[in-house]
Amino acid sequence: MSAPRSGVRRSAPAALAAVLTATAVAVGGCGMPELADLPLPGGAPSGPAYRVTVEFTDVLDLVPQAAVKVNDVTVGSVEEISLSGWTARARLRIDRAVRLPANATAAVRQTSLLGEKYVAVAAPVTESASGQLGEGAVIPLSRTKRSAEVEEVLAALGLLLNGGGLAQLKTINEELSKALEGRESTAKDALRQLDAFVGGLDRQRADLVRAVDALDRLTGRLSRQRAVLGDALAALDPGLGVLAAERDQLSDAVTALGELGRVGSRVVVESREDTVASLRALQPILDQLVRAGDALPKSLDFMLSYPFPPNVTGAIVGDFINMSLTADLDAATILANLFSAKPVAKPPPRSRSGSSGRNPSNPSGGGQRPGGTDDRPDGIGPLLPGVLPAICLPVGGLLPLDWLPPLLPECKLPPECKLLGPGSLLPLGGLLPPGGVVPPGTVFPPGTRLPLGTILTPGCLLPPPDGATNGRTGGLLDVLGGGLLE
Repeated sequence: MSAPRSGVRRSAPAALAAVLTATAVAVGGCGMPELADLPLPGGAPSGPAYRVTVEFTDVLDLVPQAAVKVNDVTVGSVEEISLSGWTARARLRIDRAVRLPANATAAVRQTSLLGEKYVAVAAPVTESASGQLGEGAVIPLSRTKRSAEVEEVLAALGLLLNGGGLAQLKTINEELSKALEGRESTAKDALRQLDAFVGGLDRQRADLVRAVDALDRLTGRLSRQRAVLGDALAALDPGLGVLAAERDQLSDAVTALGELGRVGSRVVVESREDTVASLRALQPILDQLVRAGDALPKSLDFMLSYPFPPNVTGAIVGDFINMSLTADLDAATILANLFSAKPVAKPPPRSRSGSSGRNPSNPSGGGQRPGGTDDRPDGIGPLLPGVLPAICLPVGGLLPLDWLPPLLPECKLPPECKLLGPGSLLPLGGLLPPGGVVPPGTVFPPGTRLPLGTILTPGCLLPPPDGATNGRTGGLLDVLGGGLLE
């Protein structure tokens, strides 16, 4: 292997010297150009542009003709730097082809550690872009900032290194390590809970802001009502003074009320059995009063004007009573009125001929009573006109819809009386018995049970009772109830 030649080592310095010499010769031969013909460093390309004013608290050593960059691309230059009060104002010239939002941000940055300053313009980060930056626009202080200077960083580093707290940081680190030793899981859990708590606060940020705003409005309203609140507190002062003066009496009253409560409790406990016995003894009376319903107050009202109805006072003129009364004292009519049945004409006199004593018109052979009413077939008593006797109905149970009365004269139903099944259309003037129990006023005895929902046609209803009192019709019950007189 041959040794390297020394000429190779000297080739680089020689080449560099040759280049410098050639450059000097060229410059000397061609002559120095004018300074105005050289482009200034950082200048933007010439052409149509628009101007924007940017406000800074400190522009550091930014100079005119410094570059204006967007995403590290030069799009303009700084035309002028001025001072307005304590605010620095830089007028930028930006290429018209560059479109920026109206809420753009600006910052003074540095190309390198020891490089020149330039203005960086960018879209906002914390909010969405809106509008468009145009001629004469202003970027205020709230959307501008500057980067830290090398001198500031070195000064802070020097303060830290020259006894600025490294020893304290070492002590804090050691003590923190001792405190967390063996408790790593607990510390992690605490950090997770803190993270969850902070996350919850962040999710409820809008609610918290709304609550703070509402509290601000409340405090503002209280501030506006300060005079009213002061007057209210001043008005409360005499009352509070009276309460303070009567404090002993109020305390004695509360103590006495507590003692009264204890005595009342003891009385209730000791008399419990007697109270329960009294209530049980009172129960039958209350039951009877409930059953009486409105009859008791009506009877008391009637008692004051007995034997006349309560509304008889309208007929009293001085010491006279204007009254017109027609009384039918026929026994059959009275009984018919009591049972809400239509009175009928009196039967013909009983025949006195014949040895058997039977009436040919009475096939049942029951004979006749002196009152002129037919005897019931079962021999119990007179047959009320218009009402079916119990012997004509099935004993017990419901009355079926297809029921037909026995072929007996006393069991004959009116031809228009029919039983309509449940769900049928209620005819005009018909009756739907409540609960399937026939009420008074029909050809059936009151209390007759029908299938639930059965409808009685109008032919099954009895006409209203007859009678006349002052031109008003009604039965004996209406007369006794005071409903026919005024």
